[in-house]
This record gives sequence, structure tokens and C-alpha cells, in this order.
Amino acid sequence: MSDEFLDHVLGGRTAEVEEAVRKAAAAEIMPRFRQLTADDIVEKNGPHDLVTVADRAAEAHLTASLTALLPGSVVVGEEAVHADPAVYEALHGDAPVWIVDPVDGTRQFVHGDPGFCTLVALARHGELLASWTYAPALDEFAVAVRGRGATLNGQPLRSGSPAPGAVLHVATSHPDYSSPDQKRALLGLVTEGVSPRPCGSAGLEYLAVARGALDGTAFSWEYAWDHAAGLLLVTEAGGTHLTLAGEPYRITGGNALPFTTARDAETAKRIRTLLGGR
Repeated sequence: MSDEFLDHVLGGRTAEVEEAVRKAAAAEIMPRFRQLTADDIVEKNGPHDLVTVADRAAEAHLTASLTALLPGSVVVGEEAVHADPAVYEALHGDAPVWIVDPVDGTRQFVHGDPGFCTLVALARHGELLASWTYAPALDEFAVAVRGRGATLNGQPLRSGSPAPGAVLHVATSHPDYSSPDQKRALLGLVTEGVSPRPCGSAGLEYLAVARGALDGTAFSWEYAWDHAAGLLLVTEAGGTHLTLAGEPYRITGGNALPFTTARDAETAKRIRTLLGGR
């Protein structure tokens, strides 16, 4: 995709999108933080898969504001797809797509933990163009634009590389969200020189990789709203990602899982090998 097309699609809207994300969080998320009642929380597919009134209201807010910023664009949001799985097919279409996770880390949000964020990415034809990661309770905002780098609160982000011989710190899929085969693959990380732990908010784990505070991730699910923003953020900060098949992760799906995102190519290859990739 040419820089000219990127400019045409995104134009000078990066700051406008950031403002839209901030407004959605201020209007729909933060007033409900640590104020939820039992009636505000619903289980979707089990006790570990929750949705709140904040998730739904923030997604509706973002859907209206983002499509107004870019006429002809569509939204693939976590809650919209839960209501109608056919919405996900927009990732394969011609229109620019906003990929939205209104509250990534809902479990943390429900428990009053500030480790949650709002994730927005812009893509077309399966290619990521830009992303916005906002942790309102932590006052952190990261932005990435394809080919133009990544920033956190306006400062450049660089993932760097782990120190030679240092223990690798890797955030992994929570066992509750992993199949038996995926759990066996993740057990490959339980080895000398690697320190795995269950992940929190996926978006904040990606931010940790992009800023060099975490060496990598190993995730066994592929919903685009969890990964799109973070994948571009890490890539633009100097990191990379690989599926079990040794290919870059595709937001349109069909990936060999688990997949890894890491601070550098060497770390990604090491994690992939430990997961069973060849």
C-alpha cells in the first residue's frame, strides 16, 4: 500500500481519532469505573467472558464518531460481532475498517483494576494502517502509524532487545481460554531461561512489549480486536510477530496458533520454537 493511499485514507485524522477515543472513554468508561453494579455486568460465554454497560456504550460511541470521521468506513467491534458474527466479514471487504475493543481487560475493569484499555485500529484489505491504545485509568496513550513509528504520550517507542542471556519474560494466554493442544504448546515455555505468566489486558501486554518492559507474548486466540492495535504498535516500535507456521499474523484469521509477538526477530523465533514451531 502506497504512502499516498495511506495519506488519503488517514489524512490528518490521527489526532482526531485520538480525541474520539478519549471522549468515548471520558463519557462511557471512566464514569462507570469502580461504580458498576451487578446489573451492569453480563456473562457472555462463561464466567471469564464478561461484558458491561461500559463496553457496549463505549463501542456505540466509537462506532458513531469513527465512521463520521471517515465516511464509507465500517466498524468491526467486539460487541457488534458478539451480537452478529457476520459483522466480522468486513475485515475481508474493500471498505476501510475500524477494529474496536471498547474495554480490553473487562475482567480487570470489573474488579476495579486500572489495567484495562480501549483499542482502535484502522485497516484495509487486511493491512493495518494505524492504531490507538488508550489506558485511561493509567493516563497512557500509544499511537502507531504504518511505516511512521510508534509513540507513547507523544514520545517515541522502541522495543529494543533483551539483554544477552537474560531470562525472557513472556505473557501467555490464560489457561481458561486455551484448548488442550494449545495448553500443551504453551507448556513449551516452561523451561530454563523463560518466565511465562498469564496475560492481563492483551492491549497493555502489547504496549509492554513495545516499550521493552516485556519480552514477548504467546496467544492462542485470534480475534482481531484484541490484537490488531497491539501488533502494529509493536511492529512500529521495532518488534515483530510470528505464527506457529513461521508466518506473520493475519488479522483476517486462519493463523496457526499459538502465535508470538516479541521485541525483536530473534526473540520471536526462540518463542515460536519453544511453542512447537519448526
